[in-house]
Amino acid sequence: MPTKTATATATVARRYFEALAARDLDAACAYWAADGHDHLYGQAELIGPYGVRAFFAELFGAIPDFSFEIVEMTTEDDRSAVRWRATGTFAGPGTWQGIEPTGARLELVGCDVCVVRDDLIVENHAYTDGMSIAREMGLMPPQGSSAERRMTSAFNLKTRLLGRLAAGEPERVADGVWLVRGDPLRIMNVYLIEDDGQLTMFDAGVRVMSAPLAAIATRMGGLKRIVLGHAHVDHRGAAAGLEAPIYCHPADREDAEGDGGRHYFQVDKLNPLGKLVLPRLQAIWDGGPVEIAGTVDEGDEIAGFRVVHLPGHAPGMIGLFRESDRLALTSDCFYTLDLQTGIKGRPRVPHDATNEDTEQARASIRKLAELEPSSAWPGHANALTGDVAEQLRRAASET
Repeated sequence: MPTKTATATATVARRYFEALAARDLDAACAYWAADGHDHLYGQAELIGPYGVRAFFAELFGAIPDFSFEIVEMTTEDDRSAVRWRATGTFAGPGTWQGIEPTGARLELVGCDVCVVRDDLIVENHAYTDGMSIAREMGLMPPQGSSAERRMTSAFNLKTRLLGRLAAGEPERVADGVWLVRGDPLRIMNVYLIEDDGQLTMFDAGVRVMSAPLAAIATRMGGLKRIVLGHAHVDHRGAAAGLEAPIYCHPADREDAEGDGGRHYFQVDKLNPLGKLVLPRLQAIWDGGPVEIAGTVDEGDEIAGFRVVHLPGHAPGMIGLFRESDRLALTSDCFYTLDLQTGIKGRPRVPHDATNEDTEQARASIRKLAELEPSSAWPGHANALTGDVAEQLRRAASET
């Protein structure tokens, strides 16, 4: 037997939808609590009777012969699920969500879940098939039509092109380590490290890389965590768009959750083109501040690598070093391209304009050299191989 609460809930829900079927907005809105929330997924978020009235007044103005019927109801305690069917003609004279009337005949189905307390609707969750509505209105071509096939083909081409521009396919650079090069120039480096069947991401590139990185990580077992080499916007850029806990060094936490370190940049030290371009690029690269789940520090172990603190370019700059093969992932400890021209070449100290402390950055390059890496993979462009330590020492000493 239905409970007293369930019976009251079903009564309110049925009368509300019967009032909508009669296009009696006064009666329908009388069943809404003043602060009730109507979630029309994919369409609108409405608050209380006034929001509901405005929504349905527009709907009835666009579909003057709107007809509505309850197909089925299921109620338990204070919730009632109502499956419904609606028909009508998109004849106007009113518009619908900015769309001019098309004269199309509509047949819609959906389901609402009403929450009723004290004989008033306090919340409603409405689910409809937005794709079918768009087809019936003429916003999208008919299903299976040649127009739909052409549209789908064009969409897929755009997706492939944008994806390829944003990020390349992962390149295996060592045992259990892959590099994803991002940005159309392929100079933004993101590293993926095998980690107990999932991946640890070291550095997160730029914002446009978010979707390709999410897809790559999913195919490779899923993303366990993101570790930022430092907080600059071209290394945290995609992190906000990825569903994984984010870690960084304690000294960079505030910047990761704030302005990305831009407060200590000295753009006036760049050439005229650099002064003009860098701030604009940073705005494009940045996905915004991120929430830091925890911090890592000198000597911590991450997916078989040891954390090495390499401050200077950023106060919390870190690299990852693996003793077994002497592989170093170094973020921006050193550069192998010219910041102002983009030309790749020998290793060098990061440009003064973007450093928190350039002399400290030199010391960190020397510290990295003391590890005698077999290869050192930076945050941008190409790796160092061969006599890595000697190349780093020379870079640290150059002015």
